[in-house]
Amino acid sequence: MFKVNAGYLGLALLLFCIEVIIAMFMHDKFIRPLGGDFLIVILLYCLLRGTTTLDVPAAAISVLIFACLIEFAQFLQLVKWLGLENNLVARSVIGTSFSWADIIAYTLGILFVVVIEKRAVRLRKI
Repeated sequence: MFKVNAGYLGLALLLFCIEVIIAMFMHDKFIRPLGGDFLIVILLYCLLRGTTTLDVPAAAISVLIFACLIEFAQFLQLVKWLGLENNLVARSVIGTSFSWADIIAYTLGILFVVVIEKRAVRLRKI
């Protein structure tokens, strides 16, 4: 079940750095919220593929379900319910406000991954 793939882990690290830069320096209403959500599912996908033997569909669906569950936790105001509204880490990881746009960004990010993975398979066959 566990297998290290340095390529995926390298991409995850690169995406993590990009996410940190977005969080620290982007204070707009498009790139930070939607671009960050688009990239975070790709980061999580790369992390999962870099550490497990899950295939593309299983990893993609797992990440999308996880991201949607986190968004649902925001809808339920889980951070507030747990008494963590003053905890910056909890607020950043779980989030505090539900948005359908976030779910769309997660879905587009995973669709992007699936398309890239399919193209990579085709290129390897050539």
